Amino acid sequence: MSLESVDLLIIGAGPAGMSAAIEAMRNGLSTTVLDEQYTPGGQIYRNVKNAGATQREVLGVDYSNGLALVNEFLASGAHYVNNASVWLVDEDKQVHYLVEGKAYVIKPRRLLIATGAYERPMPIPGWTLPGVMTAGAGQILMKNAALIPVKPVILAGCGPLLYLLAVQYLNVGGKIAALVDTSDRRDAFNAWAELPRALRGWRDLLKGFGLLNKLRRGGVKHYRGARCLRIEGDSDVKALTFVNRSGEHRIESELVLLHQGVVPNTQISWSLRLAHQWNDAQLCWQAKRDGWGETSLPGVFIAGDGGAIGGAQASALQGRLTALAVAKQLKRIPPELVDQQARPVIAALKRHLAARPLIDAIYRPHTQNTIPADEVIVCRCEEVTAGDLRRYVDLGCQGPNQTKAFGRCGMGPCQGRLCGLTVTAVIADWRKVSPVAVGYYRIRPPIKPVTIGQLASESIPT
Repeated sequence: MSLESVDLLIIGAGPAGMSAAIEAMRNGLSTTVLDEQYTPGGQIYRNVKNAGATQREVLGVDYSNGLALVNEFLASGAHYVNNASVWLVDEDKQVHYLVEGKAYVIKPRRLLIATGAYERPMPIPGWTLPGVMTAGAGQILMKNAALIPVKPVILAGCGPLLYLLAVQYLNVGGKIAALVDTSDRRDAFNAWAELPRALRGWRDLLKGFGLLNKLRRGGVKHYRGARCLRIEGDSDVKALTFVNRSGEHRIESELVLLHQGVVPNTQISWSLRLAHQWNDAQLCWQAKRDGWGETSLPGVFIAGDGGAIGGAQASALQGRLTALAVAKQLKRIPPELVDQQARPVIAALKRHLAARPLIDAIYRPHTQNTIPADEVIVCRCEEVTAGDLRRYVDLGCQGPNQTKAFGRCGMGPCQGRLCGLTVTAVIADWRKVSPVAVGYYRIRPPIKPVTIGQLASESIPT
């Protein structure tokens, strides 16, 4: 196999990546998909191929619906490479990756980054204690191993995933000590202007109302408008304290799951030096793209939540659009046919994104949960606190990259994934400037760990 043997290389086998591969194969494009997971599905459809009927029922209809997409993808003829860890993508679209300890390199004619999203950090006092996890991690344990907490759990933060996970726990008999919601009715009132447009996505709104109704019927204690969240404990979690309109609260639990939304995984796009912009509605960075998903680097596309958070259905539609654009660029189908096929996809995408501004407004994280107090650790890898960051700024530090020189912030194993947005927010707040003026880490390869021996043995896949 030559280095340039693939029309379209897709990184990620979530809804966007799978849908793009299906559409690409349908239009005669040779397609390879690199996926970190053992089976396709991404986070939303994680392990759906191996999940039993009972497990799929517990996880809900939206999860179960992913099985059809996974099966169609596996039958599409696209070359699927699982357990593949991409550690370098360069400006010539050469993609370097590892599979079972062996290093490979491939250069496609077009590249689609469909790496999805990861959870926004929620740095509150005590968040580094054993017994504190993210809601996403709790859901992964359910999907991969059917594991649920054996004792009552606290879910704290904001966003639809908290409600969904709470309902999923109830479905299997799990016990919930409390749902501590940092959003409140004032957030919904402030988002009132987005309601008319959001009604076009009424199905998504009904899903949210349905989850809340199930929680009420299940007797889950739901505290709204929570502020001043603090996790108590010395060697592990003992309780969560907070205040809201009804007063001060302390709820005991040995497990706290935190969540305040998800953000695009921009590690590869930053490493490629693509043009980015700050999304103030979602409080995150996103790569600039045109309507087909093409970035500032010609031939490199981004689709799905890795570009901007939109959900599984929107991600799948964006994947299809990208594949159509690639087929057009490589002259596999006439331009007029591309436009004809894209028209209903674009219309469906608009419907699925209609409710997004309302959701973003209601569940926009509050400042105190994104800009922590001095004593709170921000960079868990190097144990850098928010107070350390403020002292760096007082000494002349202007942005995230300089924090590396001042205190190794962002230089640990996660390479800034867990601290990057918080570092930007803290510095911007302390300097009294916008996040755009502060910027983000300069991400450098290797994006994932790789040994010298693996580099020396790199080869072209056969």
